[in-house]
Amino acid sequence: MDVIRWCYFLLLSQTLFFSPSHTQTDSFTSILISQNGLDFVKNLLVNKAIASIIPLQIPRIEKSVKIPFLGGIDVVVSNLTIYELDVASSYVKLGETGVVIVASGTTCNLSMNWHYSYATWIPPMEISDQGIASVQVEGMEIGLSLGLQSNEGGLKLSLSECGCHVKDISIELEGGASWFYQGMVNAFKDQIGASVESTIANKLSEGVSDLDSFLQSLPKEIPVDDKAALNVTFTTDPILRDSSITFEIDGLFTKAETNQVLKSSSLRNSAPSSICPGNSKMLGISLDEAVFNSAAALYYNAEFMQWIVDKVPGQDLLNTARWRFIIPQLYRKYPNQDMNLNISLSSPPVVKISEQYVGANVNADLVINVLEADQVIPVACISLEIRGSGALRVMGNNLGGSVKLEDFSMSLKWSNIGNLHLHLLQPIVWTVIQTVFVPYANDHLEKGFPLPIIHGFTLENAEIICSSSEITVCSDIAYLDSSQHPRSGLSLPRSAPWINTLL
Repeated sequence: MDVIRWCYFLLLSQTLFFSPSHTQTDSFTSILISQNGLDFVKNLLVNKAIASIIPLQIPRIEKSVKIPFLGGIDVVVSNLTIYELDVASSYVKLGETGVVIVASGTTCNLSMNWHYSYATWIPPMEISDQGIASVQVEGMEIGLSLGLQSNEGGLKLSLSECGCHVKDISIELEGGASWFYQGMVNAFKDQIGASVESTIANKLSEGVSDLDSFLQSLPKEIPVDDKAALNVTFTTDPILRDSSITFEIDGLFTKAETNQVLKSSSLRNSAPSSICPGNSKMLGISLDEAVFNSAAALYYNAEFMQWIVDKVPGQDLLNTARWRFIIPQLYRKYPNQDMNLNISLSSPPVVKISEQYVGANVNADLVINVLEADQVIPVACISLEIRGSGALRVMGNNLGGSVKLEDFSMSLKWSNIGNLHLHLLQPIVWTVIQTVFVPYANDHLEKGFPLPIIHGFTLENAEIICSSSEITVCSDIAYLDSSQHPRSGLSLPRSAPWINTLL
């Protein structure tokens, strides 16, 4: 009967888009689940949960019944099992401090064994009979109220109230002299109903406790690659409104396996009540530009942004002979020598997001090297300020994109071969940036990074909306069974049997 379990499956789906590590005060990623999203997950998980717990065993019932002329009769109802369950309607409602979940019009079918015995005094002997029976419970109402709070960077789940009420129950006996004992077994209706109610209530309490423990054991970050991971720590209590729930997480990039977070100095506005127009989409994921800048800072600090250019596609540029009219003194000092260009970023790239534009400013040093015998001889260094514009797109559950060169400026940082006419160098530098730097950047940007989506779900019909300093992914979601879904994003452990059925 797991309306019980779908209750906490529902909360699981809402909360596992992120996982706790340690307390933070700043949030740079918001995830909003609209009423459409809640209803989608609820409908999916009701069916999954029901299938996962059928059959459900109810404790045996014993009772003594007084019958005129016969005396006391001992009756036992055993092997009482719910084997079929149907939820007519259910809804989830968000309150100020938690989530209320109600299932109404629920029916379930049970099977059971019955046995009676009594002793006669004329003549002394024991008489017994037994058989089976079918039971139908109708009009069952189940409801619970769950509290959601952040707790030291994690999420605390608590059961505030729960209840189950059986409206009507009918019993039909089979076997033995069942027609004779039908009235006697009907006396068990109240006890059977009470047992169904208490079993469901106990399962409900156990399930919430299990989920609370499970949430505390979630992974602390989403791996991106061997250098980086996403910090997905809760920063505030969930924000519950009439038709949506919002989770605030840190969202910045961290060094893989160290939890060292590269913080941004910018502060983010409080979570909006709606991050997708009209809340028509099931899910909205809003990322501050600080998320992208933390990634840039991480890879910069890891000395990942340095390139040696010893070949330019389609160009025979890297020999001093090709530069004899641009930098004559270079050719005179090193005639017909091969060259390479050492490009390294002098500071982390800076990403700026507005309603009309996603751009990046990159400061880099370009060192001109001459290759002479076994020596690499630096001869000049040019400072570059590169300005590019970006395009973002959603690929599966990843956010990726591309960049194109808008313009750049140059200044001479130092030279061992005298002054350089930079305007003559501009076409060569433009070619290097366009044919080497931009394709390299796009190769990595195309792979993207994982959005905080629970494993087994995938984004569908996603749209990207840019606003001042933020981008938002608005999307519906679809569920893929275990034979279809790719391994990306957050994964659920398979140690818990109630998870196995879902995945």
